[in-house]
Amino acid sequence: MSASAQSKQKPTVAERRPSVVERRYSQSISDRRRGSIIPELAGLEKPLETNIASEFDVVIVGTGLVEGILAAALAWQGSSVLHVDSNAYYGDNCATLTIDQLKVWVDQVNDHKIPGFSTASLYIPRPNVIVSRNYGIDLTPKILFAKSDLLDLLIKSRVHRYLEFQPLSNFHTYEDDSFGKMQTSKQEIFTDQSLSLISKKRLMKFLKFVFEFDQNEESLSVWTSYADKPLTEFTNETFKLESQQISELVFTLGLAPIPNIPTKEGLSRIRRYLTSFNIYGKFPVLYSKFGGPGEVSQGFCRSAAVAGTTYKLNTRLRKFDPNTKTATFSDGSQIKVKEKLICSPTQAPENAKNIPLKRNYAITRLIAGVTKDCKEWFSEGESAAIVVFPANCLPTNNAYPVQAVILGAGAGVCPEGQCLWYLSTLAPEESAGKDLEAALNKMEESILRESEFDVDESEFQFDDKGVPVLNSVKLGKSFMGFVPSKKLQYVFKLRFVQFTDVVPFGVVHKEYFDTESPSSKYDPDAPDNGIFYSNMPSSELSYDGAVTEATLLYSKIVGADDDFFDVDFEDEDEVAAEREAAGNATSTTTSNSLPTSRPEFRGTSVGSEFAIVDEEDDDDEEMGDAGEKFNDEMDFVL
Repeated sequence: MSASAQSKQKPTVAERRPSVVERRYSQSISDRRRGSIIPELAGLEKPLETNIASEFDVVIVGTGLVEGILAAALAWQGSSVLHVDSNAYYGDNCATLTIDQLKVWVDQVNDHKIPGFSTASLYIPRPNVIVSRNYGIDLTPKILFAKSDLLDLLIKSRVHRYLEFQPLSNFHTYEDDSFGKMQTSKQEIFTDQSLSLISKKRLMKFLKFVFEFDQNEESLSVWTSYADKPLTEFTNETFKLESQQISELVFTLGLAPIPNIPTKEGLSRIRRYLTSFNIYGKFPVLYSKFGGPGEVSQGFCRSAAVAGTTYKLNTRLRKFDPNTKTATFSDGSQIKVKEKLICSPTQAPENAKNIPLKRNYAITRLIAGVTKDCKEWFSEGESAAIVVFPANCLPTNNAYPVQAVILGAGAGVCPEGQCLWYLSTLAPEESAGKDLEAALNKMEESILRESEFDVDESEFQFDDKGVPVLNSVKLGKSFMGFVPSKKLQYVFKLRFVQFTDVVPFGVVHKEYFDTESPSSKYDPDAPDNGIFYSNMPSSELSYDGAVTEATLLYSKIVGADDDFFDVDFEDEDEVAAEREAAGNATSTTTSNSLPTSRPEFRGTSVGSEFAIVDEEDDDDEEMGDAGEKFNDEMDFVL
């Protein structure tokens, strides 16, 4: 292999995330209960090679995102936790995998060794030229809204310091054989030549309404009669919005995964986007570099390890005896469990009979690596975008929308000049494959013509300030007649089906965990009697719901959730400064304060990476401030 090729290889976790010296404390459990001070976080690159205890308060099997959050929450509140995974890597059902790891995973899925997944296939047309470790492929890609409970938790727990985040501002909608960028700002709406003046006023009136739709009686009276009716019906009848606007609002801005999302949930989704905009910059969404949920999960696992959690990879749960509360593992070890054993469905013991997964929803995924950088779809300085195909817009007359996440080389998941496309749909399995292939073909056609097509000067117009603006109508007609000179080359194509019981709004119901059976109903031949199972990842493209599920499991274990991550964290910068000052004064002081703040994302000298910096602010006023700012901008036209 050439030196240049080696230099482009994806660095290992240890290479890109150097650990600080791990500090361990010998406090008793009572000392580490609520109100304790957490030391600076340290890295966890591999499980500790030490003799482990024979008894733990809680055993967690599977290192997915929910399980990682749960392990950290329990450990920091004083519980002794053993966290186990049958794989050689972290992430479980939301892992970020190399090509070689994917090959093994596909075989395991097709051998029915991983519950929750089925019908996996991996096509690599040129296997001799691909370097496995240059790719980080998410099994369940997610994006992080700037206003979300997970981001709040990442900041509070200091887990964000293990991660690198990048912005995502471009949301595209496929319509009329082209991809249009979502227009949500005043300037974008007014320069959109496809909208009449009355359409622009109606659209802005609706966006203003979304901020306060559930804040007062007047707003509630507008939509409550439509609460359980489709959002598309409400927006059409109440605000007289055009079909194209409705599609963009519901499927692109709201990221609705089903065609007839109820009005209440739909309005909440649209507000999620609007209130997330301009919190850290001119973007509503972030994503973690080097991988998605698997990378975030590993961050929480590192935090849990600092708090005292013991980790064992390459270890499968064989059985659990609910009478003796003993868990037996593939390495022959037996662990006494004082409280609960939590297990991911994908890591259930062989011949398990109590997995509550009913497969209510099937998510069909198509992931492709392409030899294009796709910069035409990204904002300047960014390496990601969202593309949405609303219902009934493809040649297959797709009944369900198709969602696509585009990640470029700047995201740290593929080599330079390449891109990863993540497509998914909740359509029935018999039609999902055709819908995904149709969407993939449209993306291929679009990126080829956009990367080769030269815009003629006649396709520009000028706004009232003299700024050149593309004439979307003329440009669309030109695109329609353009034939690309080259074909797109695929590095790989991965297809599989993932199942979940979480409804398509991203939040698991409490009843899902009410599955504990009395001992009289145990199947004597079942190896998983008495186990609490977590759920499979939802179809939600965002991280919404992960913290909720972890909190519900936490309350099942400890009886309540009032002390979930209710811990004081040291501010490392303050502590370091105080220690330096104390050294100069030959005395020691310690700060127990935590700024009640949200982070600021500031650009670094490397591309568009951001560091999180705590700054004083009042999150409770955030949505109101965003709404007031938007309202001020819109008042002059309403």
